[in-house]
Amino acid sequence: MNDKTYKGGCFCGAVQFTVTGEPAAMGYCHCDSCRAWSAGPVNAFTLWKPQALHITRGADGIGSFAKTANSHRKWCKACGGHLFTDHPQWSLVDVYAAVIPDFPYQPGVHVHYQESRLPLRDGLPKMRDLPKEMGGSGAVLAE
Repeated sequence: MNDKTYKGGCFCGAVQFTVTGEPAAMGYCHCDSCRAWSAGPVNAFTLWKPQALHITRGADGIGSFAKTANSHRKWCKACGGHLFTDHPQWSLVDVYAAVIPDFPYQPGVHVHYQESRLPLRDGLPKMRDLPKEMGGSGAVLAE
């Protein structure tokens, strides 16, 4: 098991954290919610067990918003920098790849690709929505 620890934080540095070990999955999310939340065309995700994430500074400065029961989005109250999304239904937390600068991000899949506004031809599987084990159809779209 890899017990390497990676440091991350918000835009201003008021909130800092570590993630330890290996994520359960890595990829790109194209859903409308992720795009609207990030103000970008796609969200690079890393999914971790909650116990792998440790807030090392600024825990009291983390804001939270749950548009749905499935996604509790977190940000720094000082700078507004996005940090994580808790996914309680899967017992996982999405630590955005962009906020873990030294983590060796290796995406393996695109999810919610039917909602994509930025088609990417990278050879990775393009899931219509989510894998079956995560409550989706499991359908893969052509690249």
